[in-house]
Amino acid sequence: MSIDTEYQPINCDDYDNLELACQNQLYLHIQLRGGEVFEGKANQLILRKKVEYIVVESNEETRELRLDHIVSFSNPELGTIVVTY
Repeated sequence: MSIDTEYQPINCDDYDNLELACQNQLYLHIQLRGGEVFEGKANQLILRKKVEYIVVESNEETRELRLDHIVSFSNPELGTIVVTY
């Protein structure tokens, strides 16, 4: 998965759900393109060089995940959300 590909903004409803997850510090199960899975607490959304990321913290590490690399995310409060563009 190249980080040099042009950023594709995600659907506004999906973004709003990620924003809600960050505000409430929800624990997310995130499926990324390429099959990688990451689980952790949603911390914040950031914008860097016109690319949006979610900062997710787990016990082992903190990761910045590009929003357009997320296939789906889930939490019992939100359900499972499949990201669209």
